Amino acid sequence: MPTYVYETIPAAGKKPRRFELKQSMHDQPLTHHPETGEPVRRVVSGGYGFYGAGADKAAPPPGPCGNQCGCFGPN
Repeated sequence: MPTYVYETIPAAGKKPRRFELKQSMHDQPLTHHPETGEPVRRVVSGGYGFYGAGADKAAPPPGPCGNQCGCFGPN
């Protein structure tokens, strides 16, 4: 099950508090903190993944700079 990050929606002048919760992908997002009843929102954060066709193919050979940045030196 994935772990989701939530934060409280605080009253004016207070800071939000974050917490994590393991939920099924099929569960609806929480609207209130399970213990305190405070309103909450799910935090969308970065992640990792693969994209594009051929993402499973080998990386290109390194360029003249030694990195796989796609540079191929002066033309």
